[in-house]
Amino acid sequence: MDIEITALEKTFEHRDRAIFTNLDAIFYAGKVSVILGKSGIGKSSLLNLIAGIDLPDKGEIRIGSHLMSGMDDARRTLFRRRHIGFVFQSFNLIPVLTVMENITLVGQLDGRPDKDIRRRAASLLETVGLSDRQGEFPDRLSGGEQQRVALARALINDPAVILADEPTGNLDKETGTAVLEMISTQARQLNKTLIMVTHSPDALAWADEVYTVENAALVPGNTI
Repeated sequence: MDIEITALEKTFEHRDRAIFTNLDAIFYAGKVSVILGKSGIGKSSLLNLIAGIDLPDKGEIRIGSHLMSGMDDARRTLFRRRHIGFVFQSFNLIPVLTVMENITLVGQLDGRPDKDIRRRAASLLETVGLSDRQGEFPDRLSGGEQQRVALARALINDPAVILADEPTGNLDKETGTAVLEMISTQARQLNKTLIMVTHSPDALAWADEVYTVENAALVPGNTI
């Protein structure tokens, strides 16, 4: 699903200036969009607005035909669970759950049959090269392995949208490159809308569209 943002404005109470003012953007399905900018400039806030975790003060956010800014809390939560997958810098795996349990939890929360969700989880673990680690706990995995588990978790409900917040920030360069290649390939092959926010220019090699956050606006950069 394409994502269309129109005339978005947002100010947080603890800030002395607007994060976004009259922001317009379109992110396309099957494309990798990279948003660059230094820490604290609003990149993660934009992902939260797109996902409906936060609401804009003005403007609209549409994902496909769905007006996120027009949904109540319950509808946004359900939509997010079914249609949006998150990949975080800090992995956010639950330490007391195994790799398989971490991945299947999202599907179970959505009420999907356990047999189906475990079959899909096993397939995703094979895709990310961790079929032999499904019974391990997160603290037994390297940082790169944990991030690959996080990617599998993000894909478990077959979301239309993948939001990646500094997905390589805690990884060394070689491992980060492998994760970038994996997440970008998955987005293109499965026709997902991938938006990746980062301060690292290394992500540009996988980008179809590049943006920077400047002066409370999203500025288009080069198209790769």
